[in-house]
Amino acid sequence: MSSSIVLSNPISHKSPPFRSAPRLLPKTSRPISSRFLLAPPAPSKVSRLSRKVLVRTSIRDNDAKETSSSSSSSGSPLVGEDSAVFELEAQKIVSWVYFSVILGVVLFILKVAWLDESPSGLGLGKAFIDSVSGLSDSPEVVMLLLTIIFAVVHSGLASLRDAGEKVIGERAYRVLFAGTSLPLAVSTVVYFINHRYDGVQLWQLQGAPGVHQLVWLTNFVSFFFLYPSTFNLLEVAAVDKPKMHLWETGIMRITRHPQMVGQVMWCLAHTLWIGNSVTLAASAGLIGHHLFGAWNGDRRLAIRYGEAFDAVKSRTSTVPFAAIIEGRQKLPKDYYKEFLRLPYLSITALTLFAYFAHPLMQAGSFGLHW
Repeated sequence: MSSSIVLSNPISHKSPPFRSAPRLLPKTSRPISSRFLLAPPAPSKVSRLSRKVLVRTSIRDNDAKETSSSSSSSGSPLVGEDSAVFELEAQKIVSWVYFSVILGVVLFILKVAWLDESPSGLGLGKAFIDSVSGLSDSPEVVMLLLTIIFAVVHSGLASLRDAGEKVIGERAYRVLFAGTSLPLAVSTVVYFINHRYDGVQLWQLQGAPGVHQLVWLTNFVSFFFLYPSTFNLLEVAAVDKPKMHLWETGIMRITRHPQMVGQVMWCLAHTLWIGNSVTLAASAGLIGHHLFGAWNGDRRLAIRYGEAFDAVKSRTSTVPFAAIIEGRQKLPKDYYKEFLRLPYLSITALTLFAYFAHPLMQAGSFGLHW
């Protein structure tokens, strides 16, 4: 529901549009400003690591000022990061080997502990679904409860991230976050697939001219609104140290909360297609969760990045295209290049695969009898 082709960098080396944008330090660190870079502290008061950060940031800041395509609508350099960047030369084979091993281990544990209902498995997923289903005979209520449980755990752990990382570290907290959220998400998806045609039929538009094409196109486009952090697979798997990023390019120019927008598009398309009360309940829960996530995400970024986030917020919008229409955001002339990157090509392939794999997903869900 969400959730390799090697390309050379389409951006000319003479005009690197965003790679030169400075990487921000958290709000708790010393703020970066042009005045600070022009007059750094005395070398005796700066550690070796700090000197490296200052020099690297100063170079990036100067490069950004010289690159018109990396400027905001006001002409000032971007303070956020470039999203969906994948540099082949920066990849390490050993990192992707670790990623493959971790992914395999996670899927194995998920199968044995959560999905396997045989005597050799724990079957915790079945027990969880049965406990929630026992609260109501209404599939709409159960669907909504499953969504709320996932939302509370997922957003709750996200809100506790700063405090949790200080206690157990970034990688360990990412494992805790993913290990808790993934089973709940799988349960919610499986229950939706198995019960999507239960409940009261409110309308029937399947077979109407143009409806299938509209629904298919809306779903397809919705996956391009994935939050750019999703592209950082090595961080998702905690191979690289997870970070809280402040993005400002690509889809972020259209909306500051692309995952929310993509989820709303997906929900509207599926609700239009299925047209019953269970799908309406699922959509209401998911949209409500992502609206809260948009507010909560802004709050957490404001705490982490302070004035830098305020700058990004001033030239972006939650409502798609609002900042562009209002003149607060000006798209670069070569804006399309921000999407000609391997992650977006991968999303295209995975979205098409997911569409044609619907029968496989349905068969797998039916086999669980949740």
